[in-house]
Amino acid sequence: MASKSTVPYSSRAASHPHPVAKKLFRIADSKRSNLIISADFTDTESLLKCADELGPYIAVFKTHVDIIHDFSDKTVSGLKELAAKHDFLIFEDRKFVDIGTTVQKQYHGGALRISEWADIVNVSLLGGDGVVDALEQVISDETFPYRNERGLLLLAEMTTAGSLAVGEYTQRCVDVARRTGMGGAVIGFVAMRSLGPAGLDPSLADEDFVIFTTGVNGSKSGNVLGQRYQTPAAAVGGGSDFIIAGRGIYSAEDRVQAAKQYQEEGWAAYEARISM
Repeated sequence: MASKSTVPYSSRAASHPHPVAKKLFRIADSKRSNLIISADFTDTESLLKCADELGPYIAVFKTHVDIIHDFSDKTVSGLKELAAKHDFLIFEDRKFVDIGTTVQKQYHGGALRISEWADIVNVSLLGGDGVVDALEQVISDETFPYRNERGLLLLAEMTTAGSLAVGEYTQRCVDVARRTGMGGAVIGFVAMRSLGPAGLDPSLADEDFVIFTTGVNGSKSGNVLGQRYQTPAAAVGGGSDFIIAGRGIYSAEDRVQAAKQYQEEGWAAYEARISM
Protein backbone atom coordinates (compact mmCIF):
# COMPACT_ATOMS: atom_id res chain seq x y z
CA MET A 1 0.00 0.00 0.00
CA ALA A 2 1.88 3.02 -1.20
CA SER A 3 0.17 5.47 1.14
CA LYS A 4 0.96 3.28 4.17
CA SER A 5 4.38 2.05 3.08
CA THR A 6 5.92 5.45 3.84
CA VAL A 7 4.43 5.47 7.35
CA PRO A 8 6.79 4.25 10.12
CA TYR A 9 6.05 0.94 11.83
CA SER A 10 5.64 2.77 15.14
CA SER A 11 2.78 4.87 13.75
CA ARG A 12 1.15 1.85 12.17
CA ALA A 13 1.38 0.01 15.49
CA ALA A 14 -0.37 2.88 17.22
CA SER A 15 -3.19 3.17 14.69
CA HIS A 16 -3.85 -0.37 13.48
CA PRO A 17 -7.15 -1.85 14.76
CA HIS A 18 -5.98 -5.48 14.86
CA PRO A 19 -4.03 -6.70 17.94
CA VAL A 20 -1.79 -9.04 15.92
CA ALA A 21 -0.81 -6.36 13.41
CA LYS A 22 -0.21 -3.88 16.23
CA LYS A 23 2.11 -6.35 17.96
CA LEU A 24 3.87 -7.16 14.68
CA PHE A 25 4.67 -3.51 13.95
CA ARG A 26 5.73 -2.92 17.56
CA ILE A 27 8.16 -5.83 17.39
CA ALA A 28 9.57 -4.66 14.06
CA ASP A 29 10.12 -1.15 15.37
CA SER A 30 11.68 -2.20 18.68
CA LYS A 31 14.00 -4.80 17.13
CA ARG A 32 14.74 -2.80 13.96
CA SER A 33 13.83 -5.85 11.95
CA ASN A 34 11.36 -6.68 9.20
CA LEU A 35 12.89 -10.14 8.73
CA ILE A 36 11.02 -13.44 8.81
CA ILE A 37 12.98 -16.68 8.83
CA SER A 38 11.39 -19.55 6.95
CA ALA A 39 12.47 -22.45 9.15
CA ASP A 40 11.88 -25.54 7.00
CA PHE A 41 13.30 -28.09 9.41
CA THR A 42 11.98 -31.63 9.78
CA ASP A 43 12.73 -32.27 13.46
CA THR A 44 11.88 -30.41 16.66
CA GLU A 45 15.45 -30.04 17.93
CA SER A 46 16.66 -28.33 14.75
CA LEU A 47 13.57 -26.13 14.61
CA LEU A 48 13.94 -24.90 18.18
CA LYS A 49 17.69 -24.44 17.87
CA CYS A 50 17.13 -22.20 14.85
CA ALA A 51 14.44 -20.21 16.70
CA ASP A 52 16.78 -19.66 19.65
CA GLU A 53 19.78 -18.68 17.53
CA LEU A 54 17.98 -16.34 15.15
CA GLY A 55 15.21 -15.12 17.45
CA PRO A 56 17.01 -11.88 18.41
CA TYR A 57 17.18 -10.76 14.75
CA ILE A 58 13.71 -11.57 13.43
CA ALA A 59 10.18 -10.24 13.74
CA VAL A 60 8.47 -13.51 12.79
CA PHE A 61 9.40 -17.20 12.82
CA LYS A 62 7.72 -19.09 9.95
CA THR A 63 7.08 -22.83 10.18
CA HIS A 64 5.85 -25.71 8.05
CA VAL A 65 4.82 -27.78 11.04
CA ASP A 66 3.46 -30.70 9.02
CA ILE A 67 7.00 -31.62 7.88
CA ILE A 68 8.24 -32.09 11.47
CA HIS A 69 8.38 -35.86 11.93
CA ASP A 70 8.57 -35.77 15.74
CA PHE A 71 5.97 -33.05 16.40
CA SER A 72 4.83 -33.17 20.04
CA ASP A 73 4.09 -31.08 23.13
CA LYS A 74 7.81 -30.27 23.18
CA THR A 75 7.48 -28.59 19.79
CA VAL A 76 4.52 -26.47 20.89
CA SER A 77 5.91 -25.46 24.28
CA GLY A 78 9.36 -24.80 22.82
CA LEU A 79 8.03 -22.49 20.11
CA LYS A 80 5.89 -20.55 22.55
CA GLU A 81 8.70 -20.18 25.10
CA LEU A 82 11.19 -18.96 22.48
CA ALA A 83 8.67 -16.53 20.99
CA ALA A 84 8.25 -15.00 24.45
CA LYS A 85 12.00 -15.05 25.14
CA HIS A 86 13.02 -13.33 21.90
CA ASP A 87 9.83 -11.35 21.20
CA PHE A 88 8.75 -12.68 17.81
CA LEU A 89 5.48 -13.88 16.31
CA ILE A 90 4.93 -17.36 14.88
CA PHE A 91 3.55 -17.78 11.37
CA GLU A 92 2.44 -21.28 10.35
CA ASP A 93 2.59 -21.48 6.55
CA ARG A 94 -0.30 -23.94 6.34
CA LYS A 95 -2.13 -22.50 3.28
CA PHE A 96 -5.61 -23.56 4.40
CA VAL A 97 -7.75 -24.25 1.33
CA ASP A 98 -10.44 -26.82 2.19
CA ILE A 99 -14.14 -26.42 2.94
CA GLY A 100 -14.99 -24.44 6.06
CA THR A 101 -15.83 -27.26 8.45
CA THR A 102 -12.67 -29.18 7.55
CA VAL A 103 -10.47 -26.11 7.89
CA GLN A 104 -11.89 -25.38 11.33
CA LYS A 105 -10.87 -28.86 12.45
CA GLN A 106 -7.43 -28.56 10.85
CA TYR A 107 -6.83 -25.22 12.57
CA HIS A 108 -8.43 -25.68 15.96
CA GLY A 109 -7.68 -29.15 17.26
CA GLY A 110 -6.29 -32.13 15.43
CA ALA A 111 -2.78 -33.42 15.81
CA LEU A 112 -1.01 -30.12 15.08
CA ARG A 113 -3.06 -27.83 17.40
CA ILE A 114 -2.19 -24.84 15.22
CA SER A 115 -4.56 -22.40 16.92
CA GLU A 116 -2.70 -22.88 20.22
CA TRP A 117 0.65 -21.53 19.10
CA ALA A 118 0.53 -19.83 15.67
CA ASP A 119 -0.17 -16.08 15.83
CA ILE A 120 -0.62 -15.99 12.06
CA VAL A 121 -1.70 -18.51 9.42
CA ASN A 122 -2.26 -18.08 5.70
CA VAL A 123 -5.23 -18.99 3.56
CA SER A 124 -5.76 -19.72 -0.14
CA LEU A 125 -9.03 -18.63 -1.76
CA LEU A 126 -8.93 -21.34 -4.44
CA GLY A 127 -11.85 -23.00 -2.66
CA GLY A 128 -13.79 -19.76 -2.17
CA ASP A 129 -14.42 -17.23 0.59
CA GLY A 130 -15.83 -19.77 3.03
CA VAL A 131 -12.40 -20.68 4.35
CA VAL A 132 -11.92 -17.13 5.64
CA ASP A 133 -15.38 -17.03 7.21
CA ALA A 134 -14.77 -20.41 8.89
CA LEU A 135 -11.46 -19.38 10.45
CA GLU A 136 -12.77 -15.97 11.47
CA GLN A 137 -15.64 -17.75 13.20
CA VAL A 138 -13.15 -19.72 15.33
CA ILE A 139 -10.91 -16.74 16.08
CA SER A 140 -13.76 -14.47 17.15
CA ASP A 141 -15.65 -17.05 19.20
CA GLU A 142 -16.05 -16.00 22.84
CA THR A 143 -14.96 -19.46 24.03
CA PHE A 144 -11.72 -19.45 22.01
CA PRO A 145 -8.79 -18.97 24.47
CA TYR A 146 -6.95 -16.70 22.03
CA ARG A 147 -9.97 -14.72 20.88
CA ASN A 148 -8.96 -11.95 18.45
CA GLU A 149 -5.28 -12.73 19.10
CA ARG A 150 -4.83 -14.58 15.82
CA GLY A 151 -4.51 -13.15 12.31
CA LEU A 152 -4.96 -14.42 8.75
CA LEU A 153 -2.92 -13.66 5.65
CA LEU A 154 -4.48 -14.25 2.24
CA LEU A 155 -2.17 -16.01 -0.21
CA ALA A 156 -2.52 -13.44 -2.99
CA GLU A 157 0.62 -14.27 -4.97
CA MET A 158 3.32 -16.94 -5.02
CA THR A 159 6.96 -16.86 -6.04
CA THR A 160 6.95 -20.10 -8.03
CA ALA A 161 7.24 -19.92 -11.82
CA GLY A 162 3.90 -20.56 -13.51
CA SER A 163 1.85 -19.75 -10.41
CA LEU A 164 -1.89 -19.36 -11.02
CA ALA A 165 -2.15 -16.86 -8.14
CA VAL A 166 -2.35 -13.89 -10.50
CA GLY A 167 -4.84 -11.50 -12.02
CA GLU A 168 -8.45 -12.19 -11.12
CA TYR A 169 -7.46 -14.49 -8.25
CA THR A 170 -5.21 -11.84 -6.67
CA GLN A 171 -7.91 -9.20 -7.05
CA ARG A 172 -10.37 -11.57 -5.38
CA CYS A 173 -8.03 -11.75 -2.37
CA VAL A 174 -8.07 -7.96 -2.17
CA ASP A 175 -11.86 -7.91 -2.39
CA VAL A 176 -12.26 -10.47 0.39
CA ALA A 177 -9.82 -8.62 2.65
CA ARG A 178 -11.75 -5.41 2.17
CA ARG A 179 -15.01 -7.21 2.90
CA THR A 180 -13.74 -8.51 6.23
CA GLY A 181 -12.54 -5.01 7.10
CA MET A 182 -9.52 -3.73 8.98
CA GLY A 183 -10.81 -5.01 12.30
CA GLY A 184 -11.51 -8.49 10.98
CA ALA A 185 -9.32 -11.57 11.09
CA VAL A 186 -7.51 -10.80 7.80
CA ILE A 187 -4.46 -8.63 8.53
CA GLY A 188 -2.86 -8.73 5.10
CA PHE A 189 -1.46 -10.71 2.21
CA VAL A 190 1.38 -12.91 1.10
CA ALA A 191 2.40 -11.13 -2.08
CA MET A 192 5.46 -10.23 -4.11
CA ARG A 193 4.78 -6.47 -4.11
CA SER A 194 2.44 -3.76 -2.95
CA LEU A 195 -1.22 -4.46 -3.70
CA GLY A 196 -2.12 -0.83 -3.05
CA PRO A 197 -1.95 2.28 -5.25
CA ALA A 198 1.50 1.47 -6.62
CA GLY A 199 0.45 -2.11 -7.33
CA LEU A 200 -2.89 -3.77 -8.03
CA ASP A 201 -5.73 -1.80 -6.44
CA PRO A 202 -5.65 1.99 -5.86
CA SER A 203 -8.71 1.70 -3.59
CA LEU A 204 -6.49 0.20 -0.87
CA ALA A 205 -4.79 3.55 -0.27
CA ASP A 206 -6.31 4.12 3.16
CA GLU A 207 -6.32 0.53 4.44
CA ASP A 208 -3.34 -0.83 6.31
CA PHE A 209 -3.11 -4.44 5.15
CA VAL A 210 0.32 -5.96 5.83
CA ILE A 211 2.42 -7.43 3.01
CA PHE A 212 4.60 -10.50 3.64
CA THR A 213 6.93 -11.34 0.73
CA THR A 214 8.44 -14.78 0.25
CA GLY A 215 11.37 -15.85 -1.89
CA VAL A 216 13.84 -13.27 -0.57
CA ASN A 217 17.47 -14.17 -1.18
CA GLY A 218 20.47 -11.90 -1.38
CA SER A 219 22.41 -13.79 -4.02
CA LYS A 220 20.15 -15.90 -6.25
CA SER A 221 17.57 -15.34 -8.98
CA GLY A 222 15.91 -18.74 -8.76
CA ASN A 223 16.37 -22.49 -8.35
CA VAL A 224 15.78 -25.66 -10.34
CA LEU A 225 12.35 -26.22 -8.76
CA GLY A 226 10.90 -22.99 -10.12
CA GLN A 227 11.38 -20.72 -7.10
CA ARG A 228 11.99 -17.08 -8.03
CA TYR A 229 13.97 -14.85 -5.69
CA GLN A 230 14.35 -11.13 -5.08
CA THR A 231 16.75 -9.25 -2.82
CA PRO A 232 15.70 -7.68 0.50
CA ALA A 233 16.08 -4.20 -0.98
CA ALA A 234 13.99 -5.05 -4.04
CA ALA A 235 11.23 -6.62 -1.96
CA VAL A 236 10.93 -3.76 0.54
CA GLY A 237 11.31 -1.18 -2.21
CA GLY A 238 8.44 -2.87 -4.05
CA GLY A 239 6.07 -2.52 -1.10
CA SER A 240 6.82 -5.49 1.14
CA ASP A 241 6.46 -4.84 4.87
CA PHE A 242 8.11 -8.09 5.97
CA ILE A 243 10.59 -10.19 4.02
CA ILE A 244 10.71 -13.99 4.25
CA ALA A 245 14.08 -15.65 3.75
CA GLY A 246 14.91 -19.34 4.12
CA ARG A 247 17.85 -21.19 2.63
CA GLY A 248 19.83 -18.00 2.14
CA ILE A 249 20.03 -17.81 5.93
CA TYR A 250 19.70 -21.25 7.48
CA SER A 251 21.98 -22.91 4.91
CA ALA A 252 24.72 -20.31 5.37
CA GLU A 253 27.99 -21.32 6.99
CA ASP A 254 27.24 -18.77 9.72
CA ARG A 255 23.47 -18.39 9.84
CA VAL A 256 23.51 -15.84 12.66
CA GLN A 257 25.73 -13.56 10.61
CA ALA A 258 23.55 -14.19 7.55
CA ALA A 259 20.42 -13.28 9.53
CA LYS A 260 22.08 -10.07 10.74
CA GLN A 261 22.96 -9.16 7.15
CA TYR A 262 19.39 -9.71 5.91
CA GLN A 263 18.06 -7.80 8.91
CA GLU A 264 20.32 -4.85 8.19
CA GLU A 265 19.52 -4.83 4.46
CA GLY A 266 15.79 -5.08 5.03
CA TRP A 267 15.86 -2.33 7.65
CA ALA A 268 17.96 -0.02 5.48
CA ALA A 269 15.47 -0.45 2.63
CA TYR A 270 12.59 0.30 5.02
CA GLU A 271 14.27 3.46 6.31
CA ALA A 272 14.90 4.59 2.75
CA ARG A 273 11.23 3.98 1.91
CA ILE A 274 9.77 5.94 4.83
CA SER A 275 12.12 8.86 4.12
CA MET A 276 10.71 9.31 0.63
